[in-house]
Amino acid sequence: MTSILTYNVNGIRAAERKSFLSWLAEESPDILCIQETKVQHHQLGKSLTHPDGYHTYWFDAEKKGYSGVAIFTKREPLNVVYGCGMDKYDREGRVLRADFEEFSILSTYFPSGTTGDARQAFKEEFMDDFYEYIRQLKTQIPNLIISGDFNICHKEIDIHDPVRNKNSSGFLPHERAWLSKFFDLGFIDAFRKFNQQPHQYTWWSYRARARANNKGWRIDYHAVAKPLENHCADACILAEVVHSDHCPVKLIMDF
Repeated sequence: MTSILTYNVNGIRAAERKSFLSWLAEESPDILCIQETKVQHHQLGKSLTHPDGYHTYWFDAEKKGYSGVAIFTKREPLNVVYGCGMDKYDREGRVLRADFEEFSILSTYFPSGTTGDARQAFKEEFMDDFYEYIRQLKTQIPNLIISGDFNICHKEIDIHDPVRNKNSSGFLPHERAWLSKFFDLGFIDAFRKFNQQPHQYTWWSYRARARANNKGWRIDYHAVAKPLENHCADACILAEVVHSDHCPVKLIMDF
């Protein structure tokens, strides 16, 4: 069995101060895809860059304290690809890929559109360009797993208040339609393969006791290419893990 986690840590140094490394040792995933590291990783100590038992790979944003993705893996990859080859996104550290014998995995951090029209437009450019990037990549690497923070809730079941949020970035009708189109490229939403229950969220606002009241959004995903579907053994949300305003999502693959 191979355990794969995706986790937007909302700042790896802040997470470290909240016992992230002891949690990592206890949870012990085979692969951990991290988003929003918010760091230039060369500034970190060895406890994070070389945690016991892991190879780590980092793709930082040029802007300090912003964005950034990483992959921690117990098994050394055959190959690691930094970025998606599109400079305006790669400057923000949004895509990192590790290739293994059975599959390739991407740690992906979609832009947020919540800070205004300019960033929403940037997010939508990213969505269109990422779709085309994955469509082409899939022809070369059919066994893809795309893990990360998509910053989009797919369906009404994935958000605590679909009516009041229908005009909110992350739940706009065209964003949700894009996510359907993305899955239709030949991916499954691994969590929903195993769990069709409501009130399953991966992000909560820090305001108004949203997490305590479970008023959240499910915006973190493992999108698994259909050739790998029969290898999916389980998926679950680790809502009790609290280093961040997100929580990890776990995927178990059986090869």
